[in-house]
Amino acid sequence: MAVLWLDEIGADDLESVGGKGASLGELTGAGLPVPPGFVVTAGTYREFIENAGIDEELFDAVEVDVEDSAALADAADHAQELIEETPFPEELREEILAAYHDVGTADEEAFVAVRSSATAEDLPDASFAGQQETFLNVTEDDLLDRVRRCWASLFTQRAIYYRQEQGFDHSAVNIAVVVQQMVDAEKSGVMFTSHPSTGDPTMIVEAAWGLGEAVVSGAVSPDNYVVDRADGEIDVTIADKKVKHVKDPETGETVEVDVDPDEREKRVLSDADVERLVELGERVESHYDTPQDVEWAMADGEDYMLQSRPITTISGPDDITDAAGSEGVTSVTDGSGGVESAGGELAGESVAPEGELLVDGLGSSPGRVAGPARLVTKLDDLDKVRQGDIIVTEMTTPDMVPAMKRAAGIVTDEGGMTSHAAIVSRELGVPAIVGTTNATTVLEDDQQITLDGDKGQVLAGKTVETDEETEPVEDVRPQSPVKPMTATEVKVNVSIPEAAERAAATGADGVGLLRTEHMILSLNRTPAKFIAEEGVDAYVDELVQGIRGVADEFYPRPVRVRTLDAPTDEFRQLEGGEDEPSEHNPMLGYRGIRRSLDRPDVFAHELEAFRRLYDLGYDNVEIMLPLVNDAEDVYRSKRLMEEAGIDPEKRTWGVMIETPASALGVEEMADAGIDFASFGTNDLTQYTLAVDRNNEHVADRFDELHPAVLRLIGDVIERCREHGVDTSICGQAGSKPEMVRFLVNEGISSISANIDAVRDVQHEVKRVEQKLLLDSVR
Repeated sequence: MAVLWLDEIGADDLESVGGKGASLGELTGAGLPVPPGFVVTAGTYREFIENAGIDEELFDAVEVDVEDSAALADAADHAQELIEETPFPEELREEILAAYHDVGTADEEAFVAVRSSATAEDLPDASFAGQQETFLNVTEDDLLDRVRRCWASLFTQRAIYYRQEQGFDHSAVNIAVVVQQMVDAEKSGVMFTSHPSTGDPTMIVEAAWGLGEAVVSGAVSPDNYVVDRADGEIDVTIADKKVKHVKDPETGETVEVDVDPDEREKRVLSDADVERLVELGERVESHYDTPQDVEWAMADGEDYMLQSRPITTISGPDDITDAAGSEGVTSVTDGSGGVESAGGELAGESVAPEGELLVDGLGSSPGRVAGPARLVTKLDDLDKVRQGDIIVTEMTTPDMVPAMKRAAGIVTDEGGMTSHAAIVSRELGVPAIVGTTNATTVLEDDQQITLDGDKGQVLAGKTVETDEETEPVEDVRPQSPVKPMTATEVKVNVSIPEAAERAAATGADGVGLLRTEHMILSLNRTPAKFIAEEGVDAYVDELVQGIRGVADEFYPRPVRVRTLDAPTDEFRQLEGGEDEPSEHNPMLGYRGIRRSLDRPDVFAHELEAFRRLYDLGYDNVEIMLPLVNDAEDVYRSKRLMEEAGIDPEKRTWGVMIETPASALGVEEMADAGIDFASFGTNDLTQYTLAVDRNNEHVADRFDELHPAVLRLIGDVIERCREHGVDTSICGQAGSKPEMVRFLVNEGISSISANIDAVRDVQHEVKRVEQKLLLDSVR
């Protein structure tokens, strides 16, 4: 049979239904509250590719040199196309759809979660978690496509690379697909029925608003509830929960939205909620007779268990250090295997008895180590991680596992006890701290630090704590000022990828403008000249690497990338520039989207770079089209995006408002499908006032705060709000306090400022928002 229902499945069916399917079937059989569903078996996937005759071609296609990025990308594309373009046999189609209809009710279409359940997940020496697809809030129209895309996700670039690096035969791994009724969760999270590192009788619950994907992916730092199972005492740590994943009421799709300001630092679970979860945890632990890692959700007053698996990372008695220090000896490793007892010396160096508290978070993997901090802000940084270094990063991914094996410790900005960093660190036995929120901005490369994975603290220098507890000093805080919390997002402009680290250190909510022309101009050749000499792939790779460096630095914060907008006078200075037209006023000439639409062959290479970035998982990259005049420009650009393999319905994209024509025509552009409109005030001002911003004779007439400019901006914000389109500003004027006050009062969605102005703009935005709140209640 192609389909097995959860109540037909048990723990012994791993080979046919994969790890997730077997776990859900076992829970269902134990009478635990699991949403109903079924599994499209792993054998069905194998029969699908074999009966279609694509299996040999599929496995041959992915036998490539994975270090060759172009070859890897082509292999992944070819393999996925083979699966996604192969039609379902009619009998299989009918069986899956019939099962789907039985999941829903007679009078209401079911929303289901479609989850990959590979037969080679969570192995002791390799972590495949997160490499295969999950789709939420799926209905009948998309069900078969999502099942097929789960199968195809066995052959993403990341999955191919990882299997090859780990020595796994591509043809030996099968995949099942779980189709389960969606729980439209109001709150959700994970639960460890015993401490995941020590095995102590302590239950740890993590919770956030909305769907649980935000917690397990590390997109949000969740609340943390530690329950002493002996006396039921609850220790609560409330996190700043910035975002949540929810079902869009109109489209049914899963979207990430900002958490309401009054809920960001509000406790998610009541004591009664926690008590019910503890009872469920005890039931599932009793059923399996071993500590469990459980995913749960709450909706409409009901509790649900979405997944449960054994905790495999609990240390043996000989490996546990007494956290109180009364009997055990706290130790520090020097990264080369040497261990010294408390009060001793490390690698021949003097060790301070106390260290300054730099950052703190959740101790997700126990142990205490010292070494140099190694900031990993992009994948290229992994090469600099040496044995004994402490990785400091925003969040880890499967690509980082080899470097994590070399590291003495790991510190992340985001994530909770079930984030990738936490799970892999425990499996590797590497001390780790997650959810610090600011480690990558406070800590510096090569800085000597001590990581305490039991207490969740990072201390300055190589320190060893004595048996006597050291009280943290309350006034010792990170040197950078605290970022103001604002409803209006404050982003940062980035001109060159090399500035990304400094830009990210501002605490900005993302990048409001990343200029591709600077990446291209740095090649010292026009695009046509570079392509003629180096080839298309080399040109696309330059763009991918430049954008990727910034996207890595800010992930998962959005990075809005503007397509090419260099005027002809700048191109004429490059090799090959002699073919550029000679223009009297290049600012009014052959630039922006008008150049891109006139040369769709060159524009296609830019779009190919975006497509590759999306395939690599950079879903935080957004496309911004410059110097758009009207809806016709938008429709033509949209068609070119689709031709390049970019789905405008799934990706975030928009336009710059730089001309009066675009300001007056923004409603038609909203109808064309844009997600945002961003003001380029330098151009908007010069085109509105007929003032050349580069002409010193009229420089005194250049005024972004001119009433005519402000009226255009205000009207665009109002129209966009009516059409559900975000608005932002990325021009120079966004750094001016007067403009900030005007924009916040008008209701703009975000303001993007220059790097050195971000913190000032954050404070100015906060002042204006507070005044608006006060005025509303007076």
